[in-house]
Amino acid sequence: MMQDSSRGMSHSSVTTGSQPNFKGNKGLKRLLLATGYSMQGFIAGWKHEAAIRQELVCTALLVPLAVYLGNTSIERILMIGSVLLVLLVELLNSAIEAVVDRIGTEPNELSKRAKDMGSAAVFVALTIVIVTWGDVLF
Repeated sequence: MMQDSSRGMSHSSVTTGSQPNFKGNKGLKRLLLATGYSMQGFIAGWKHEAAIRQELVCTALLVPLAVYLGNTSIERILMIGSVLLVLLVELLNSAIEAVVDRIGTEPNELSKRAKDMGSAAVFVALTIVIVTWGDVLF
């Protein structure tokens, strides 16, 4: 068991009651548990993050549009993949922000850097959508 030297706690003692516990679970049961925790993540994102709500709505609109507008399978995959990438990066960014906010709300250079870098990652993902869709459509 690894020790968190700054707090003197093992990693397994840092989890919350809603965290995955896969010990002893294998195969389909483990997959079903993981899927349930993933759905809890989507629900938490929808409930607590306006950006995730906006991006899920955009995803619901853009995926069918990509299927309609893409001329080849590759175009459709690139268009859909770029949209899903934004959602993926936003989920990770929101997770980073939640952890930083849990640690404390007082101004801190490392907290600001973590949040700014997460935001920059979302910006890069959105840029990929613009470049991909622009190239395919024009």
